Amino acid sequence: MDTTVYLDYAATTPTDQRVVEAMLPFFTERYGNANSLYRLGRDAARALEGAREQVASSIGAAAPEEVFFTSGGTESDNTALIGLATAGGRSSGHVIVSEFEHHAVLEPAAWLGKHGFEVTELAPRPDGAVHPDDLAAALRDDTVLVSVMHGNNEIGTVQPIAELARVTHERGALFHTDAAQTLGKIDLDVVALGVDAASFSGHKVYGPKGTGALYLKRGVRLAPYLMGGGQESRRRSGTQNVAGNVGFATALALMDAERQAEVPRLTALRDRLVERLTGAIEFAQLNAADAPERLPHIANFVIPGVEGEAMLLHLDAAGIAVSTGSACSSGSLKPSHVLLSIGCPVEFAHGSLRVSLGRFTTEANVDYLVEQLVPIVDRLRSMNPLYAKTVAALRGATH
Repeated sequence: MDTTVYLDYAATTPTDQRVVEAMLPFFTERYGNANSLYRLGRDAARALEGAREQVASSIGAAAPEEVFFTSGGTESDNTALIGLATAGGRSSGHVIVSEFEHHAVLEPAAWLGKHGFEVTELAPRPDGAVHPDDLAAALRDDTVLVSVMHGNNEIGTVQPIAELARVTHERGALFHTDAAQTLGKIDLDVVALGVDAASFSGHKVYGPKGTGALYLKRGVRLAPYLMGGGQESRRRSGTQNVAGNVGFATALALMDAERQAEVPRLTALRDRLVERLTGAIEFAQLNAADAPERLPHIANFVIPGVEGEAMLLHLDAAGIAVSTGSACSSGSLKPSHVLLSIGCPVEFAHGSLRVSLGRFTTEANVDYLVEQLVPIVDRLRSMNPLYAKTVAALRGATH
């Protein structure tokens, strides 16, 4: 059965047709290399700088030069972690990342840990937030970099980035945030947040895959991750993806224009989903339900007594696309590191379901998901020989 209900917008979004139309001329008519001096090159360079100005304006950067384009969020995160930590030839120091970061942050942090740096993974609290007091206690005199994501890609909690950055700067360290999930979804101003660097991804905002950007505050030093021709002010070598970056900027402009109406619409859909799903399925719970702030488009549930992969495949057969954790690790049988970090028991983390909404989601889509999920859960629970024991434990915990 073809997918009829797409509910995995946090994994990726369809490229908006308006974005495709903005990109097309740069494949066939305006195909110049932005580094060439002749007319075609100058035209491409103007388009590239226009895209940079749009992205800078959207994120509240002080100047367009503080934005450079990358191939996506993973490259931006890797560049930020390794480039900021090793800037100026530094080969040691203390780095802090949160436990529930995307692997695009956790893996370069682990690399730093093997190459002279000491790394602390800071646990969020059960409400899904990294608290400034906890960060303050973890900071040391030799801390050089802290990285905490703005919005979590699995449970949708929004972090108090401005406070975390302030605490970090008081100890003389730099602060980076992965803002791939918050870009375009909520108001985002890098100056107000006080960050030194921020990572973004184009395909999360209805732009093309393979596009992204890194914000780097003026004056902050960065060791380049890619070397060669010195493009992007020597911060990211390689011939620029003009068509892709124009598409990314166009997509972001559309998000900005439509956000005032879209955020309340998505929030209402998310709340409808939470109410109906938890009301229809016994023991289903919203993860990080006590979060101080959450994204409008993500809801993550634990459904005891079932395996997330089994739910996903049964829903896929019903034409519904969802996730059981983050899309990048959906092929793994390991429980979500994000859910474990907020104290979710391992056996329940295996039964997680992430639903993420987007531009084309309707009430009918949400209702169809719940309608299809109820009998799927009933069937999977009936096949689980341990579920009766689970029910007894859960009912005992509520009395």
